[in-house]
Amino acid sequence: MSFVPASWPRQLRSQEWYGGTAKDNIYYRSWMKNQGLPADLFDGRPVIGICNTWSNLTPCNAHLRDLAERVKHGIYEAGGLPVEFPVFSTGESSLRPTAMMFRNLAAMDVEEALRGNPVDGVVLMAGCDKTTPALMMGAASVDLPAIVVSGGPMLNGWFRGERVGSGTALWQMSEAVKAGTMTEADFLDAEAAMSRSPGSCNTMGTASTMASMAEALGMALSGNAAIPAVDARRRMIAQVTGRRIVQMVKDDLKPSDVLTRQAFENAIRVNGAIGGSTNAVIHLLALAGRVGAQLTLDDWDELGRDIPTIVNLMPSGKYLMEEFFYAGGLPVVIRALGEAGHLHREALTVSGGPIWDEVKEVRNWNEDVIRPLDKALTSHGGIVVLRGNLAPRGAVLKPSAASPHLMVHRGRAVVFEDIDDYKARIADESLEIDETCVMVLKNCGPRGYPGMAEVGNMGLPPKVLRKGITDMVRISDARMSGTAYGTVVLHAAPEAARGGPLAIVRTGDFIELDVPNRRLHLDISDMELNARLESWSPNVERPSGGWAQLYHDHVEGAEAGADMDFLKGSRGKAVGRHSH
Repeated sequence: MSFVPASWPRQLRSQEWYGGTAKDNIYYRSWMKNQGLPADLFDGRPVIGICNTWSNLTPCNAHLRDLAERVKHGIYEAGGLPVEFPVFSTGESSLRPTAMMFRNLAAMDVEEALRGNPVDGVVLMAGCDKTTPALMMGAASVDLPAIVVSGGPMLNGWFRGERVGSGTALWQMSEAVKAGTMTEADFLDAEAAMSRSPGSCNTMGTASTMASMAEALGMALSGNAAIPAVDARRRMIAQVTGRRIVQMVKDDLKPSDVLTRQAFENAIRVNGAIGGSTNAVIHLLALAGRVGAQLTLDDWDELGRDIPTIVNLMPSGKYLMEEFFYAGGLPVVIRALGEAGHLHREALTVSGGPIWDEVKEVRNWNEDVIRPLDKALTSHGGIVVLRGNLAPRGAVLKPSAASPHLMVHRGRAVVFEDIDDYKARIADESLEIDETCVMVLKNCGPRGYPGMAEVGNMGLPPKVLRKGITDMVRISDARMSGTAYGTVVLHAAPEAARGGPLAIVRTGDFIELDVPNRRLHLDISDMELNARLESWSPNVERPSGGWAQLYHDHVEGAEAGADMDFLKGSRGKAVGRHSH
């Protein structure tokens, strides 16, 4: 008795569970039938996993249960059997100590769920910041056919006639309260306007950046990134994605076919054009490590240095994701890069064709939202990679969110040993600090926080804010929210908790930042630097047990994507043997 229809070119992986009349096959099928599934659903049609990060504790993804039903419709329509399953959901807004600490755990959950279950392909349902890279990383390590469908951004927030960008407005308003230019009552009134619909951040924060990266990499259907969460077209693309994954299984189109060096180069350039989050650096480095694509921190600077930022969205610009979608969304940006010679047009996508075919006919419907290249927000966008004796393995800065007058700066360091030290002292009126100083935050990297929290965009001292100053140079081994802004140097590597030079900076030292020359320098002699490093001893305790200890012992540095050393690479989709 054959369970493989003639239309399928090979034995499907799921048939090792469901295909046949042996005791084991009957065991697997009979249990699935307690859900009321007809027998012919196990006749050799592809079994498609729907990997869902839905959770009420992850507000950005709380609408994904409904979206999953649309994916199921598409899978059934194309002749597949959908099976939805949950994985660890890394919610940015509530999870402590930081969602980033659990990205790799979520990726491991995805990988093992796919490897151990009878699925032939998977739809990755993501939205909140870390869920998109985590799901792609896990799927890449198994290398089954996979496709991303994003939850989409929230609708625009509005407060007293002004746009309210999620995250960005929070930083702006909290600083205004400290400066005395906004009352706490007004701040609380604005809270209701910040998140007025389901979806992820409506700024070009990390969530929208990573949705854009998935599309630019070719791992999502064209147009996926920008459709608002509550727009009917978001449900439509979910259904079409369900149809598409069935054909991808038939064609055996896998992440390793899509996630090539060319795909990563395209994504880096797109990130520059959209003014994307610095978090994309870490996530794409980690993803590249899963598929063996040769990608380094320096590639971000070399490939993105001459890319203009043309998307006029907060935190770099004026508008929000809703306007970005109405203007044409990411396909318009990709087309502009392709016409300027900044795109590998032949790069394969999950559509089964080259990326250029997806975008070559699109139009820009609002040239103030998506600007022409010759009217860019900044002519040199992308991500700057800085090096020097303070960060020998690199640090990053986002020019489109920084202040031009601080791009070359020398200032006296004011050092905070960790985030608790910062919180305890920053509002102290006796703190010796002014706008010429350089704020330095230590022990907030992957191992130090732990998890490398988004605390790098330290709020300025109230006494400086009251002068009308809105930006200072800030340096740390931490990350910052993609919704944040300022002249903020991040991801300094090696991190302080590993004995990197950041660990030995003292208040009163002078630091030189030279963005045009990609230089970050601690102004002390080599002899003094080495003497301080030799006398340094760790002041971050190793956690005792659980994920925290495993993370501490095996997480790599920011320059390598902060993945776990034992999770790098693709381990394939081998099916373990089991009998009853």
